Amino acid sequence: MREAAHTAMQLGPESPNIPAVMRLIRDSFAYMEGRIDPPSSMHRLSEIEVRRQAQEAEVWTIGERPDAVMFLTPKPKCLYLSKLAVDTDRRGVGLARCLVDMAKIRAKALGLPVLELQTRIELVENHAAFARMGFRKTAESAHPGYDRATFITMQRRLD
Repeated sequence: MREAAHTAMQLGPESPNIPAVMRLIRDSFAYMEGRIDPPSSMHRLSEIEVRRQAQEAEVWTIGERPDAVMFLTPKPKCLYLSKLAVDTDRRGVGLARCLVDMAKIRAKALGLPVLELQTRIELVENHAAFARMGFRKTAESAHPGYDRATFITMQRRLD
């Protein structure tokens, strides 16, 4: 069931919520452990890098704890969405969709016609969730050192 309204808030690099963002990402990405190869880049993520993301690009959250987070990074022809995470106890209430809607607003404000993200090849449930939000698979690629596809790129055109 989708809740009536969710308010997305942009975090600054000095936000006291940065440690909570780190916990949320680690906790919500934990289910990938042992499912994806290579392991998630989340293992290399630090508070310093989250603060850098907030300084040089954007970090958006929903909720005071927070309950959901996403990173947005402008690229030449798209707005790149990454580290989209929702607290396991808050899934299914529209938080990810709300953040994707915010990404759409930000992309339009920046004059970028496309949202883009990457998701691991093994996480077919994520492929389906993003497809329901209007994303379409545009490429398969491999991490360095792999001779098979390890992730897919998905895009959503903003018309």
